[in-house]
Amino acid sequence: MAGLLAAGCWGIYSNTWDEPEHLAAGVELLDQGKYEYDTEHPPLARVLLALGPYLAGAHAFGTPPPDGTREGVDILYEQGHYWRYLTLARTGMLPFLALLLFTTWLWARRLLGSESAALLAVLLLVSVPPVLGHGALASLDVAAAATILLALYALQRWLVSADLRDAAWFGLAAGVAVATKFSAVPFVGLALVTLAVVQAAVRWRTAALATRQASPLAGAPVRTHLAGLAVATLVALLALFAAYGPRADNPAGVALRFNWAVSYLLQQHGLDHQLGVLLAHLWLPREYKDLVNGVVAVKAHNDTGHLAYLLGQVSLTGWWYFYLVALAVKTPIPLLVAGPLGLAWLARDGWRNRDAWALAPAVLTVTILVFASVFSRINIGIRHILVLYPFFALGAAYLLQQAWGAWRARSNLRRALAGAAMPLLLLLWQLSTLWRAYPDYLPYFNEAVAHPERVLVDSDLDWGQDLRRLEVRAAQLRIPRLSLAYRGTADLAREPLPPLVILPPRQPATGWVAVSQLARTRNPADYAWLSAWKPVERIGKTIDLYYVP
Repeated sequence: MAGLLAAGCWGIYSNTWDEPEHLAAGVELLDQGKYEYDTEHPPLARVLLALGPYLAGAHAFGTPPPDGTREGVDILYEQGHYWRYLTLARTGMLPFLALLLFTTWLWARRLLGSESAALLAVLLLVSVPPVLGHGALASLDVAAAATILLALYALQRWLVSADLRDAAWFGLAAGVAVATKFSAVPFVGLALVTLAVVQAAVRWRTAALATRQASPLAGAPVRTHLAGLAVATLVALLALFAAYGPRADNPAGVALRFNWAVSYLLQQHGLDHQLGVLLAHLWLPREYKDLVNGVVAVKAHNDTGHLAYLLGQVSLTGWWYFYLVALAVKTPIPLLVAGPLGLAWLARDGWRNRDAWALAPAVLTVTILVFASVFSRINIGIRHILVLYPFFALGAAYLLQQAWGAWRARSNLRRALAGAAMPLLLLLWQLSTLWRAYPDYLPYFNEAVAHPERVLVDSDLDWGQDLRRLEVRAAQLRIPRLSLAYRGTADLAREPLPPLVILPPRQPATGWVAVSQLARTRNPADYAWLSAWKPVERIGKTIDLYYVP
């Protein structure tokens, strides 16, 4: 069902901003054995999204790296197969959406203790529009959320059991997560620390509450966990070696990218500089040189920032409260209320019962949100913290489970029905987003936001997806000539648009004018002159169409 709901936008949305470059990187690796486009993303998910188009006949054109957008655009439009290749690429990401739901079910079954409650958590996650919206695209964000969530599950399982087999499974899951997107490095790395602290606190509390038992819990688990950590690290490195392994040898390109990464670190201070010194004197296989280059490229991107928009302001370095605002406006209100409350309740019960599993979701939510808020300067969408939504779903499911238990325990029928009404209404409200937002899950904002373009834009509202809708509407209106301000990666020259003029900033035009929200908010003064006119209509959710006499 989730896949069908997500696929509802496939024939409506033009390619979004990042899709061509991801496709180009995957096709290049499959077709030529190279991986040189936008190397701040690892190859695993890109290969899977490119597999369908490649088997259908897509091939690399050899556009010079490192920017692969032009290459991806050429692949998409090759021989008139645009929609075929784009649909196949998007289909390649649906298994990750399924993995996200399955892993949520694993967490919920372990925490909530019943199959019905676990299915409720999955259903709550399915009803989150940003998850379905990004799950429908040939991009890496749902893939990252799925693999990171699985790695966190495996991590918690190993920390509780201290079993070497669980450590190996955690290493494999962590390696796959890092090979999917590099945000797994800080998310899983910090989770290892915080969950280990939680596990130690639970052991300490258990020892403190038990009579005649204090020291026996301390020694052996530490040695066992250190051995497990060594096993997990080795397995993760092997998984990454396999992910970066299958490609043609290009010593000059590898050396160029690795030397850039080392030089960048050497220019920094503190631990970054020391790491650069170590790497400069350390022999590494080619696979790990590519890995180092990718991680350092992400760090460099974060250090320099990324142009972002929030609440009418534009910034290159972002805001500490960006993700708090994004969660507040992009999350359905019932889940926004019930999720955190349920997580707090679950954590309280976990502390009382000395249950590290019950404490983990709240701890992980806080850890990831604090890291993203404090350290991330790439504030371009809720998509970067989609992994939080499964934990919100777990919290909401726990809250509803407890409310249902309280309702069943009441002897007074009238009070019982009154007590059950509120949770049922919240559940129906949450599920109603599935049909109210369909098929526009990507630009969804909750009911508290009357004008989304005044809050967030970029991948939260306008990612260039409504170009096809503009083409259809322009044909219906028989627009003879169009002035267009659009921000995206589609090739306008190869799109079925009317005779077109690219609308320059701060230069008023007459006739039919279309402007996207992303274009309008990159520099609010660029198209401020349009504020004097009322749009004829809004195309999709993101493009305003004007007629200026």
